[in-house]
Amino acid sequence: MTSSPSSFRPLSPCRKICRVVPDQSLCEGCGRTLDEIARWGQMTEAEKAPVWKRLDAEGYSVSSGSSARGG
Repeated sequence: MTSSPSSFRPLSPCRKICRVVPDQSLCEGCGRTLDEIARWGQMTEAEKAPVWKRLDAEGYSVSSGSSARGG
């Protein structure tokens, strides 16, 4: 059985460094938009996939042990 990259991800990209950059509406800690943060708990894995891809590309990668929050 082959594991997908998402199987190693935490529930959320949240790093507990919650500071929003006003002119970009992005969190400095996790790189998500305010809309992504608000909707994260209701998003499907398919909806989260492009967000994770963008966060990885922009250097916001999180290891499975570094996020304790679900949102």
